[in-house]
Amino acid sequence: MKVWKKALCLFMVTGLLASFMAGCSKQDSESDYEYIMDKGTMLVGITDYAPMNYRDEEGNWTGFDTEFAQAVGEKLGVKVEFVEIDWDSKIMELETKGIDCAWNGMTLTDEVLNAMETTQPYINNEQVLVMKKDVIDQYPDVESLKGITLAAEAGSAGEGALQGAELEYTAVATQADALLEVESGSADGCVIDVTMAKAMTGSGTSYEDLATGFSLTKEEYGIGFRKGSDMAEKVNEIMDELTEDGTLDELAAKYDLTDALISNQS
Repeated sequence: MKVWKKALCLFMVTGLLASFMAGCSKQDSESDYEYIMDKGTMLVGITDYAPMNYRDEEGNWTGFDTEFAQAVGEKLGVKVEFVEIDWDSKIMELETKGIDCAWNGMTLTDEVLNAMETTQPYINNEQVLVMKKDVIDQYPDVESLKGITLAAEAGSAGEGALQGAELEYTAVATQADALLEVESGSADGCVIDVTMAKAMTGSGTSYEDLATGFSLTKEEYGIGFRKGSDMAEKVNEIMDELTEDGTLDELAAKYDLTDALISNQS
């Protein structure tokens, strides 16, 4: 009886191990495209950042990148789920499959290009200074920013611009937080994407007393997938289709990004 029980246990363990190894083998051989298609969902890593991804009055995600991602998901035949992440952890989130892509007005920096498989660029952007409008004219260049308090989103291109200029700053969780630092007086200025600065500052916006100043860097937005992923090329193909059928033009007009849309540049 004991021999039979041992044999049965050994058989069960061997079977479980074989199933586990088969599952691992399938997962290892599965492309990123197949992985996303099999689960039927694409997890999109974002932050709250108008006009790319932000919540409407009903609490639903909207914005240029939100609708862009949904249009791509429809073409792929998968559901798109938005996951709000710490932007400074986007590479780790991709590697651990907490998200399938980073799609949030993401600047194609050297770090991003080295760590991710990225799409072709689709939006031109700049990192700009934002300050109270009654003092911003006193700060026309990088040299004038030395010795004042600045803020930038951790892991963002704005932070990279400040580091490149060798300026001291406070890293905050989001670009929205960087604006709040300036509005509250905790910081004299912040460096954020011009797309957000245009949407959030000046007359008729949430921050009427803030204004946009000079540009520190010029850059391009792209979408990031796991390194080696075949999804980037798939999305490039769909991006071309959405350009040809006018979808991206319509979205750009809706979110005041027509001049920034790369496909509109001659």
